[in-house]
Amino acid sequence: MRNGVLRGDRQRILVPVTRRAWVAFLLAVVIVGGGGWFGLSAAGVFDRAQPTAVSSTPRATPPQTTPPTTGVSQPSVRPQSSKPVQSRAPAVTTAPPRASAVRRYVFPVGGCRADASQSHHDYPASDIFAHVGCLFVAPVDGRVDEVTRIDSWDAKTNRGADRGGLSVSVVGADGVRYYGSHLSAIQPGIAPGVPVRAGQPLGRTGKTGSAQGTPPHLHFGISWPTAPNMWWVRRGAVAPQRFLNSWHDGGQLSPAALVAASHRAYGADHGCRSYC
Repeated sequence: MRNGVLRGDRQRILVPVTRRAWVAFLLAVVIVGGGGWFGLSAAGVFDRAQPTAVSSTPRATPPQTTPPTTGVSQPSVRPQSSKPVQSRAPAVTTAPPRASAVRRYVFPVGGCRADASQSHHDYPASDIFAHVGCLFVAPVDGRVDEVTRIDSWDAKTNRGADRGGLSVSVVGADGVRYYGSHLSAIQPGIAPGVPVRAGQPLGRTGKTGSAQGTPPHLHFGISWPTAPNMWWVRRGAVAPQRFLNSWHDGGQLSPAALVAASHRAYGADHGCRSYC
């Protein structure tokens, strides 16, 4: 009887239950699928052909904010001026002109025309003829040696020590003594031991001493330094003409070597040897 009425009842009971389960399952699938469909459609995934609506309301510009400081200095920007900017050519620097070479020797008469004699009577020297009052200047850097401010010459006696009248001698930095006489005046401050520079005025040309009866001139002599009052050497011991001619033309011929050699050749000094 197992396969009888009881089995048939069991089948009849299971059929309705199975059908209801399937119906519920299908409904669930439809509901879930439909919801997903409508969700995707609402999200616009499948509506790709539909254009996106553009709002006509202008977009507000967010306010500008200062970027946070990061510790790195930002270059400052200067506001541009409304004035036109003029371009300038770059500055051209030029080397200063080179200073001309400093003269060591200068012609001893300045400010006037002067003519130096190319010979001299009795002993080596030169008479530089120029108007009264022309400048007698130091021919080289040095120091003042001897100064005579009083004219003691007398034609009756014609003493050798007085013939120069007003005079100044300078011992140059080259070791040579330079002597100028027959001056009409001596510059203030010129005294033995005073340093002088080449071209510095020492006095003015004139006619003192034995030049009273001659045209005005500067008696110019070169020699080696001696003790004071050795006038026979001071008045001139080496012919100065070629040196004067050089200095007159801007040359720098030095008498130092010739004076030193002449001093050695002169030998012992026993006083005046000529035109005493």
